[in-house]
Amino acid sequence: MHFDEQKPLDIVLNDLFDHYRDHVVDVSKITNSLLEKNVIASQADIVNDHIAFRTLGVPHLGIQSFEKIFLEYGYTRKDYYYFEGKKLNAYWYAPPSTDYPRIFVSELVVSALSEEAQAIVHRYTDKIKSDPVDALNLKDGQQAANFLQKPLWELPTSVEYQRLLEESEYAAWVIFNRYYLNHYTISIHELQDGYNKIEEFNAFLEGIGITLNTSGGKIKTSGDGLLRQSSTVSALYDATFSDGKTLKIAGSYVEFAERGVLPAFADVPREELRAKHRRDGFETDNADKIFESTYTSQIGK
Repeated sequence: MHFDEQKPLDIVLNDLFDHYRDHVVDVSKITNSLLEKNVIASQADIVNDHIAFRTLGVPHLGIQSFEKIFLEYGYTRKDYYYFEGKKLNAYWYAPPSTDYPRIFVSELVVSALSEEAQAIVHRYTDKIKSDPVDALNLKDGQQAANFLQKPLWELPTSVEYQRLLEESEYAAWVIFNRYYLNHYTISIHELQDGYNKIEEFNAFLEGIGITLNTSGGKIKTSGDGLLRQSSTVSALYDATFSDGKTLKIAGSYVEFAERGVLPAFADVPREELRAKHRRDGFETDNADKIFESTYTSQIGK
């Protein structure tokens, strides 16, 4: 994923991906292996299905704040999802053109946490008295890009992080990582034969030492069978907390999606297939398991 134009959206996406690639070693490992095997000629040959962000559902933040950035850049809000066990709301957003990735934004329903966990979250977020996105000039792509890397609240203590981790691994992830890009997604069906089925691609990944998320099986399949997904497990990195203690915590990961051809377009020749012919959107059950790519139960395998 890389955009050459200097539209605000291009600047934001390039900046997000540059930071993400620097922190998630699996990105370069996968890309370099695909280059070595001549599956792709450059990083730009990889089609990015979607990128995902995590937010906290508290006043002035959450989806209602975060989405303003991408709505300004021509994205359209689509389907709503609710993840009961994880206490999450989410929407996906269709891009202004197929040159850009879909966006998936989730939000923790903080009010559904225990009083102790709510108090920890609010100790950090209550200092935010207005929507920070409203203060941005979104026509300035670099300003928006800088905002997505900027801390909106103080670093938590290691004790508070661990307390949140016990109750909501999602809450712990966001309280430390904030708006950091949670994952990007390689469109498997756009690759060449031998790599364009999720089983084949997973075998390639495991062959280069990549660990896959096994929650719900390595391949997560939608009810209609047309959206099949898998993901890596987040690596652990050393994070220093406000009390000076360092813990190994989950960062971000890489996802893979194979979008099947819709029945109405089954007769379209392969070379003529476009995004509009394939299954769009997301699937709650699939996404529910992919969230766990940053969960201790997966990383600790």
